[in-house]
Amino acid sequence: MSQQAKVGFFGGVDSVTGSNFLFEADGKRILIDCGLYQGEKYADDRNREEFGFDPKSIDILLVTHAHIDHIGRIPKLVREGFSGKIYSTPPTEELTEIMLLDTTRILAHEAIVDGREPIYTERDVRDTMKLWTSHEYYASFAITPALSCEFKDAGHILGSAMMFLTWNGTTMVFTGDLGNSPTPLLRDTDSIKGATYLLMESVYGDRNHEGREERKELLRGIITDSIAHGGVLMIPAFSIERTQELLFELNDLVEHHNLPDVKIYLDSPLAIKATEVYRKSDKYFNQNAQHIIKTGDDVFKFPRLYFTETKQESMEIWETKGPKVIMAGSGMANGGRIVHHLKHYLHDSKNVVLLVGYQAAGTPGRKLAEGAKVVRLNGDDVAVKAKVLQLHGYSGHKDMDHLMEFVEGGKDTLKKIFVTIGEPKSSMFLAQRIRDYLGLDAIVPSPKDEHTLEF
Repeated sequence: MSQQAKVGFFGGVDSVTGSNFLFEADGKRILIDCGLYQGEKYADDRNREEFGFDPKSIDILLVTHAHIDHIGRIPKLVREGFSGKIYSTPPTEELTEIMLLDTTRILAHEAIVDGREPIYTERDVRDTMKLWTSHEYYASFAITPALSCEFKDAGHILGSAMMFLTWNGTTMVFTGDLGNSPTPLLRDTDSIKGATYLLMESVYGDRNHEGREERKELLRGIITDSIAHGGVLMIPAFSIERTQELLFELNDLVEHHNLPDVKIYLDSPLAIKATEVYRKSDKYFNQNAQHIIKTGDDVFKFPRLYFTETKQESMEIWETKGPKVIMAGSGMANGGRIVHHLKHYLHDSKNVVLLVGYQAAGTPGRKLAEGAKVVRLNGDDVAVKAKVLQLHGYSGHKDMDHLMEFVEGGKDTLKKIFVTIGEPKSSMFLAQRIRDYLGLDAIVPSPKDEHTLEF
């Protein structure tokens, strides 16, 4: 005899950021992710609004991965009464603490500028981490006697997991973000074979990346050209995964003498801390990356690479003459040290900005990608004369064709697909493509929708 479950959509709908879904089954209210909305500011004003549910009523929070648009409102949830259990993989737990503590600093600064209280503080982060328990991939754990959860590898960032929730033998999968497999460091995304229901991301649901074999050569060419013109190459990079992938690729280029000598700065205390987590977590890497490390190669360290942790060291970058490469957060240029470098170097046409990740609507990174001649950074209008380039091959998300391949892997058992975590045009395009080419029931939910499912 079948029973009914419900799924509700409270974030990550009509938007890439703010991921927040509610699954109700067997008397339990289970939240999947609780992320920040992001826009021109690091944190969109929508984050101050009430949740569409009572935080006290939530029994369990499952966290897919440690990007701030999936974890950034968890301390607010705790502050407003959530006291249940939080589950993730071990790397996600470790990275989340680093990310959230860094976020409190940014939120405090934005709150001062706005003349308001921050939505949460460091104390709320400490309270959050007390609720956390980690489980390894493929180690199924019981939520109730009839309802279980298993983490499978999403291949997106270190520790990223898809949530396989199984009740009475029927499985619903929440993907979180899906990695652009194969990646330089991580294992490929696991299959969803056997799933009945699927809630998936669609960030690049309407377009494809350049080929994976091309991306390192394109990166090499961009750096070489920038050096030849005596310019500064600025790379707004997400502190988790994009930074480490780029370091891995740059290490290979330097080790094989495929780059001219140039100083490369990793100017992000957060990225430096995250890199240390990666360094000790190589058991989660793919076989090729593990093999390289076992030969004695420190893949996150090479000649003329400088980690700048203090503000003084960051400002001293400006004093170094000649061409250089600066990697700094945030990846959408809506906060962090990259903003200061952009303000310092955007005015010069020999300099280059290289965008290597998704740029959410309204962010300075998105405006740069769209060819804006002026961008607003920290309250100032800054003229854009530097060249702006994009490399989609280093995106952490599957593109359209690979999202389709991913869904096709579960085609034999899938009954319904919810297409989320994407801009509307991307989600709608992917859902239609799934219907047309795979003959599956795929829909794009609206904010605060609730759907009943048979289990």
